[in-house]
Amino acid sequence: MKSVYIVKAYRTPIAKAIRGSLRFVRPEDMAAPVIQRIMQEVPNLEPNQIDDLIVGNAMPEAEQGLNIARLISLMGFGSDGISGMTVNRYCASGLETLAIGAAKIEAGISQCVVAGGVESMSYIPMGGYKAIPHPGLAKQNPDYYWGMGLTAEEVATRYKITREEQDQFAYESHEKALKALNNNTFQDELVPLEVSHTGLKGEKEVEHRYTFSIDEGPRKGTSIEGLAKLKPVFVQGGSVTAGNSSQMSDGASFLLLMSEDMVKKTSATPIAKFVDYATVGIEPRVMGVGPLDAIPKVLKQAGLKLQDMDRIELNEAFASQSVAIQKELDINPEVLNVNGGAIALGHPLGCTGAKLSTQIIHELGRSNGQYGLVTMCVGTGQGAAGIIEKI
Repeated sequence: MKSVYIVKAYRTPIAKAIRGSLRFVRPEDMAAPVIQRIMQEVPNLEPNQIDDLIVGNAMPEAEQGLNIARLISLMGFGSDGISGMTVNRYCASGLETLAIGAAKIEAGISQCVVAGGVESMSYIPMGGYKAIPHPGLAKQNPDYYWGMGLTAEEVATRYKITREEQDQFAYESHEKALKALNNNTFQDELVPLEVSHTGLKGEKEVEHRYTFSIDEGPRKGTSIEGLAKLKPVFVQGGSVTAGNSSQMSDGASFLLLMSEDMVKKTSATPIAKFVDYATVGIEPRVMGVGPLDAIPKVLKQAGLKLQDMDRIELNEAFASQSVAIQKELDINPEVLNVNGGAIALGHPLGCTGAKLSTQIIHELGRSNGQYGLVTMCVGTGQGAAGIIEKI
């Protein structure tokens, strides 16, 4: 099969939803600057050489509706000649776009694709504005429509994950993320955003302008004692709290994929290869453990072993499912989420797969690693996993 090269990978800093720095920024305005940065970094690449823009988004309605990929294409490339497609596989949407782009290149349909994801959880609530379950299906299988918190509690019960284990995992996520921020670890992968919005101060309009340049999720002063004081939020007497769950977030991330011929034509320097990708379906009530099946599947497809993975980015939807996957697959903690995960850094749904791919590529470069694994659970009982090879 043809090799698929990743030439560039960038992301915005990730903001807290609802009260964070991007709460007034539309998703198109988060995404376009990342694409513009990619184009600036590859001067020999003309917009008309890009065959498609593929954008992951988990709640594609309202401000994220109307095939947002096409609108981002018009804004980001400054041309009306690049098509756009919006993809929704919930939390795996951003990774799914890379797989689709890679498949198009492998098949010879495309030579150059920009793929990634964007999500504003400030603008669009979890589940969207008008979720309408199928009456018969909901009556027969109510767990198909469970909120993610209930599935996290079910995972904790079924896999015997204690509250203490969850809080310890959450604490370590914040510690690793804070260390990464203090060391400016993410600096080379970030595209700062210039933000402006108008608010009221008394009866006067006041314009606010600032540069958003750093992930704002990690909480200084997070402690085991503080996490232990938080009450369960989904089930009375449960173990899943706001502290050991992922944060609702806003952000965007995009990667530039090329065929070997396009790399030569543009004199681009690849930074990684997209190796393989797999998805699975599992029981919806324990959707959090989707990676338990997705990881072995993608490793088998690629002819690799878990021990070959120098870095693993496991999306921390909840500490309960993260701990369960780590324990069940015996994942080496030294290679897992080395700079923290979604509990500290945030989970901007449709952006997350692209964000984690961007992070792992840059981390493999820093650590001189070869293979990286990006994996996540997916709503309604799915799992996804992708393998990236650093060049």
